[in-house]
Amino acid sequence: MHSFYRSYGKRAIDLVLSGVGAIVLLPLFLIIAALIKLESKGPVFFRQKRVGLHKKTFSIMKFRTMRTDTPKDMPTHMLSNPDQYITKVGRFLRKTSLDELPQIFNILKGEMTVIGPRPALWNQDDLIAERDKYRANDVLPGLTGWAQINGRDELEIPIKAKLYGNIWKKLATPGAAGRKKIKKR
Repeated sequence: MHSFYRSYGKRAIDLVLSGVGAIVLLPLFLIIAALIKLESKGPVFFRQKRVGLHKKTFSIMKFRTMRTDTPKDMPTHMLSNPDQYITKVGRFLRKTSLDELPQIFNILKGEMTVIGPRPALWNQDDLIAERDKYRANDVLPGLTGWAQINGRDELEIPIKAKLYGNIWKKLATPGAAGRKKIKKR
């Protein structure tokens, strides 16, 4: 039963949720795309190399929130003045996390899952190495995960990696998230 869930059940849930999401959110996608195009030149979508399952790279898809002249492959928090690159529409999309919605297509392709550790940038060696300690690189990256609920970008890398590892343990054991440990006497 356990291996069936891990092999087929979670994927089926991902396909249903992302498939329905793509259909239901289509009007919102069109509105966001129009707003991005009205405000700035460049593509509506932004693709970036990220680290996925077993440290294989893939191209993540997001709504573009920054100007096209922003330095490539650099986490926003490492830019000297990130606000100068973020567009007005982009600021709203980031604040509401709507910029992440196109990742439902990464889920449909099997590169991501709905719940799992967020994919690291390919050049975030410190985060990738820290995740190895907690087996967080052994699961598909997710659209949302434990670290997003518990502090997102404000967390230090070791804490973030440990939270990702905790989600791995929960996902690896169906029903574990809702179970209490029973003490043996």
